[in-house]
Amino acid sequence: MTTPGGISPSTTSTSSSSDSARVSPGPVPSPTVSGGGRTERGTRIDRVRLGADGPAVGVQGLGAMGMSEFYGATDEAQARDTLDAALDAGVTLIDTADMYGSGANEEFLAPFVAAHRDEITIATKFAILRTDDPRARPIRNDRAYIRSAVEASLRRLDLDVIDLYYMHRRDPAVPLAESVGAMAELVAEGKVRHLGLSEVTGPELREAHAVHPIAALQSEWSLFSRDVERSAVTAAAELGVAFVPYSPLGRGFLTGAFSDPANVLSDDDFRRMNPRFTGDNARHNTSLLHPLRTVAAAQGATPAQVALAWVHQRAAVHGLTVVPIPGTRKRARLLENAAATRITLTEAQLALLEPVASQVAGDRYPDMTFTSAAREE
Repeated sequence: MTTPGGISPSTTSTSSSSDSARVSPGPVPSPTVSGGGRTERGTRIDRVRLGADGPAVGVQGLGAMGMSEFYGATDEAQARDTLDAALDAGVTLIDTADMYGSGANEEFLAPFVAAHRDEITIATKFAILRTDDPRARPIRNDRAYIRSAVEASLRRLDLDVIDLYYMHRRDPAVPLAESVGAMAELVAEGKVRHLGLSEVTGPELREAHAVHPIAALQSEWSLFSRDVERSAVTAAAELGVAFVPYSPLGRGFLTGAFSDPANVLSDDDFRRMNPRFTGDNARHNTSLLHPLRTVAAAQGATPAQVALAWVHQRAAVHGLTVVPIPGTRKRARLLENAAATRITLTEAQLALLEPVASQVAGDRYPDMTFTSAAREE
């Protein structure tokens, strides 16, 4: 099967299921080390395959959400330069959603997608509706809405087909068979190539996969957030579904940049509503970064690179393909993040980082209702 980028599915021969999905990019020089962490210029990251028959993509993707809203003002020229840097680095999975900027993010990406259609994999999502209340997030998973949403995304992205189409959140009131069945119709009609889910539990992933193959599961997974390990990670590994961790840097907290988030975040930054970034929680969570900084110093890397390396090494730990999608609007951060794919943490370093998640104060969201964690038994 030929992927959107025309990449053949040749793979290396190794023992783990995650390695079996790895696609060789050719020789890649070792990263250089500087006082600001490891950086790589003129190199491309490894590639892996999403699911059994999904697209081959860079082992790290790019979350584009912040290029339109949620994290304060954006310099459009800088954001477009970051997209170019991503392509040069082999970061080919570009992730968006119809609710980011109420469709503006898809429209922003459209020219880049058109210019590089055969080189990238574009993923978008449906299900979350926007209202005047920034805290309100109605969810729709019904067939009629799905069919309407895909047409709107195709129009905004100026595409005939979407490479990877996710159900952004699940409404438990709508049977999965109805939602995934409607998504499968889009594949049959040639409007979508591959299907994905976000924030579902292990049992829900198994139920959905029985209706139609799921290429990727996208949920939050980081040193600060490990609730997906209760059931979703195991199910994904067993089914051969790739895991796409969003917020692998804990929405920036794991970069070590927020000694006092209240004095750093702009008034329109949505993290001001996030329990982990407020008050006593923020002060406590800042204290948890010491082992991260210790490992970073030993590796000659930044805390962000160590946090990403930890996520990448979940592939070997759990035996599945893992493609985190850190978001950034800056070329330098994009290159810093991509260089993390070349870092291997030692067993002692992994052990030092192991207790962090259990000590984090505050939930991932102000309202956890529509997260997979809320439906775990």
